[in-house]
Order: sequence, then C-alpha cells, then structure tokens
Amino acid sequence: MATNGATGDGSDPANTIKISVKFNGRSIPVNLSVESTVKDLKSALQPLTDVLPRGQKLIAKGKILDDEMKLSSLGTNNGVYKMQLLASQGLHQGSGPIKKESPVVSNLRRTSENNRKEKQATVVKSQFERWKLTGVIALSNGDIKVIPQEVWNCGSSVRFLDLSCNSIQDIPDAIGGLSSLQKLLLNLNCIEDESLSWKGLSSLKSLSFLSLSQNLLTTLPSDLGALTTLKELHVANNKLTCLPDEIGFLAHLEVLEANDNRISTITSCIGSCSSLVEVDLSSNLLVELPETFSNLGNLKALHLHNNGLKSLPMTLLKNCTQLSTLDLHGTEITMDMLREFEGWESFDERRVLKHSKQLAFRVRGASYFEEGADKS
Repeated sequence: MATNGATGDGSDPANTIKISVKFNGRSIPVNLSVESTVKDLKSALQPLTDVLPRGQKLIAKGKILDDEMKLSSLGTNNGVYKMQLLASQGLHQGSGPIKKESPVVSNLRRTSENNRKEKQATVVKSQFERWKLTGVIALSNGDIKVIPQEVWNCGSSVRFLDLSCNSIQDIPDAIGGLSSLQKLLLNLNCIEDESLSWKGLSSLKSLSFLSLSQNLLTTLPSDLGALTTLKELHVANNKLTCLPDEIGFLAHLEVLEANDNRISTITSCIGSCSSLVEVDLSSNLLVELPETFSNLGNLKALHLHNNGLKSLPMTLLKNCTQLSTLDLHGTEITMDMLREFEGWESFDERRVLKHSKQLAFRVRGASYFEEGADKS
C-alpha cells in the first residue's frame, strides 16, 4: 500500500522503502513495500500526479526504468530512492498533470472578487415590463454580483433566466419564486455550495435546462432528484467528486455534462436515467463505470477521455444499441481492448456510418476519422 509521505498503514518500516519522485518542480514522497516494482510505483503515482501509468516514464541515473524492475534493486541516496517522472502529453486523468501550486495565481480570482465593489444591475421600468411581458431575462456578461430585486419581482412570468458570465456568488431562496422557469443559466460565476439555495431550485417544477458549469461547487445534494422535469444538466468545470444517488430520479434527463471535475466514482443509480442520449464525464478521476451504464438504451454519445479508466461495463456495446460516439482517448483502454467486447461489430458499423453522414453533409472536421480510443 502506498502513502504520501508516511507509511501510516501499520506496515513494518523494515519492509518499506522510501521513494522521492521529482515531477513538475516538486518532490513527491512515496512509501512502498520492498517487493514493489516500477509498475506498482506508477499506480501509486497516478492519484498524486493525475498522469496515467502508461503515460509515465520514470528515470533513475539517466535510464528509463522498466515496469517489471524491482525498486529495491536501485541504489539509494541516504536511504531514499530518488528518481524523476516525465509525463507523455495527453495521457492524464482530470484536467491535466498536477503542477506545483503558485499561491499568487491560485488566490488571484478570489482576491480580485474580494476587492471588487458589489455591483448590482440597474433596471429601468421599461426593461422590467419587457421581462414580465416576454418571460425572458437576459443578464449575461453584465459584471453583476448581486441579482437585481426586479428579477424576483417578475415571479411566475419568467420562463428563461440567463445570469451567466457574471460575478454572482449568492443564489437565494427567492429563486423558487420563479415557478414557471424552464431554463436557468448560472455558468461562469463564483457560486459555492453554501451560497446556492437548493431549497429554491428544487421547487422549480418546470425546469428543463440547468447550467452550473464553471463555478466553485464541490457537491450536488440529494435535492437534485426533485428536478424531475430536467432534460439537460451542465455542471462541468467545478470541483465535484461524485454525483448523488438521487440523479437516478431524473428519468427525463437527456444530456449530462460533468466533465473537468474531480469525480472518482459514478453511482449505479445512473442506470435509471433511461432517457440519457449524451454523457460527458471526460477529464475526471474515474477508474471504472458501474455495470448499470449498460441500461442506457438511448445513449448515443459517451465522452470519457482523460480518465484513469481500465475497463468498461462488459455489456455496454451490446446493450447500448444506439451508441455511435465513444471517446476513450487518454485512458487505459485501447482499440484492441474494445474489439474484444461483445457488440463491437455493430457499434463499429454505427460509428463508421455516422462518420460517412458527416462527410456527406460536409460537417466541419469530419475528414478526420475518430478512432474512439488510443491504438496502443
């Protein structure tokens, strides 16, 4: 068992070796058993660096280390095995290899927000009347930090609300008063878990489209399951680590976009989302998918690139008879592995047919045939 810096697992220190791996300007301490190989070390480094094992090159004393080599056969420096890690481009999970953090850069966004004066949009009477008449409120790219009271005053007349690309931090309970709301865009703001009223959101019984992408969310609560009319859910580019079991209640959900998060597991309840047509879970920390993914009979596109995936549900290609787009680039799954799956032949025919149609209609970029996974 590997640990970051200390054994911590009750193992005998005499049977443990200390390793220091230099990567992206930092030294990563790892402890492994004396019987461990280079391959074991690569597996241990995956969650610490976000680089897939087959994208890692470990170098010691100027030589690239073979996977089957025992670490104990290498020379130590004051009792520590020292080596360097080089990462192959594209072979990573999540948003990319973890780099040495810069305190100035990481706090830049928060500092700029704290220093910015609160800005509330000025709403004139004619604009307010137009909102109520049309049911459409478009306030994107307005540098707004506080949602105007006039928005809430529109009440049940609002069907479409776009507050994207602002500096909004707080979504209050008042959102629940927009009882006829069908589409809500909150992407590209500064919304955190504690400042988002799921009590208000969960009361929106007509909501079909919700975008919370590019915010600061770390979790989606069970209240999500109350949005049973939802057809599209966009939560990409946050800090989510999982999806709630209650997502299984979203029987009408057609599009799920949750890429570029820190999701490591997917609930088996995803199999109850029988209307799903497109799912994007790319650039996360997934190692496997639940077998219930094979229940998604309407699924046409599944994007999984840049994850730590080593396998897929065995009946995925067989049962998902409409699937024509499967993106597995930058995972541990190769084309040779895919060809061993039951249902491969039918899936391959569908993806080739889709490509042919794209060529026929001169879809941009269709001249390049997407293989769907790395060749080796």
